Amino acid sequence: MQHPDRRKPDHPDAAALRAGLTPAQTSAIATLEQFGWTLRFVRRPLFRDPVPVLFEKNGSRWIVVDGDGTLDESQSFEIRD
Repeated sequence: MQHPDRRKPDHPDAAALRAGLTPAQTSAIATLEQFGWTLRFVRRPLFRDPVPVLFEKNGSRWIVVDGDGTLDESQSFEIRD
């Protein structure tokens, strides 16, 4: 038996993704988008700042924007396809 795909659509609402982000994160994301990066999703761990994840144009690299607006390229978590 095949189950329907319950994941969210490929292109979530941009305003909904940015809801709850810190001003520093919003500013950093706007700058990265000018260089071709795309905000794909936001992890929302309990009792912590949201973690926006942006991907490069070709999708080969991704980056996290911390709550203070700094960029984290350490790739401390695994992204599933």
